[in-house]
Amino acid sequence: MARSVKKGPFVDERLLARIHDMNTKKEKRVLKTWSRSSTVTPDFVGHTLAVHNGNKFVPVYVTENMVGHKLGEFSATRTFKGHSAKAAESSAKPR
Repeated sequence: MARSVKKGPFVDERLLARIHDMNTKKEKRVLKTWSRSSTVTPDFVGHTLAVHNGNKFVPVYVTENMVGHKLGEFSATRTFKGHSAKAAESSAKPR
């Protein structure tokens, strides 16, 4: 279910303050954040955010196409290691 229009998009206040501070100083540096549920706003464009995926921080360079999405969408939490080789062999053999 979507968030109400009256409330507006959720953005962590501390993260937004740090982005505004960097924009006023015109500096670019990587910001570490655990706030995967924050929505990307136009202020974030051009910055690199290190988003925590539960194990490590994944650097995410924010572009215009990402506005409106959540930060967690760009930092995968699970890695697919492939299907088991044994299962592929047994299914490929004719009976």
